Amino acid sequence: MTTATHTGHAGDGNSKFLQHHFREMGQQFEAAKLGMWLFLVTEVLLFGGLFVGYGIMHARHPEAFMAAHHHLDKVMGAVNTVVLLISSFTMVLAVWAAQTSRRTLCILFLILTLLCAGVFLVVKYFEYSHKFHDGLLPGKYYTHQGDTVPGQFMFFSFYFMMTGLHGIHVLIGMIAILWILVRAIRGDFSSQYYSPVDITGLYWHLVDLIWIYVFPLMYLIS
Repeated sequence: MTTATHTGHAGDGNSKFLQHHFREMGQQFEAAKLGMWLFLVTEVLLFGGLFVGYGIMHARHPEAFMAAHHHLDKVMGAVNTVVLLISSFTMVLAVWAAQTSRRTLCILFLILTLLCAGVFLVVKYFEYSHKFHDGLLPGKYYTHQGDTVPGQFMFFSFYFMMTGLHGIHVLIGMIAILWILVRAIRGDFSSQYYSPVDITGLYWHLVDLIWIYVFPLMYLIS
């Protein structure tokens, strides 16, 4: 990142995006990016606590967790993993397009990212529907019949907490991407100003990264 990228001089055509409490666009960009990194740290702590709790309960009830994870659809989980990886790549391209003032490409890649996120949620909807139908629910709502290993409700308590919270983050990410898509269509972004795209991309990469941990932990190695 060069200083010239975010100089924000009065005559650069993008000075209207400079907030009054910043001297220049570069300072505003760095402050916004630092704020996002701090927010992402809190997100890591949030999901980290769930991962630790999952590990503790798994160590105490390995048979129940092993039996329960076989009810998950590995194909659907793998499809969603691929979809999110693709969406992360298209988000990178959207940031690149914004940085290089390629407005049309930026719009295209943001739309593709949104479509991938939508596919993820649709697949998750069908996966959840199957769990509801079979009674594979958390805690006292677990009604699945024919279990030979007791205690499988504990696995699904963590499953719905972690995948549900992740799904909420996907939905929030879609709203943020839609917001910058509208702004990209409006022509707000260029090589002089693209920080909202960059910062939204950071958030979206974290959403993808969390799923990269959730998928093998729950679908493959439980």
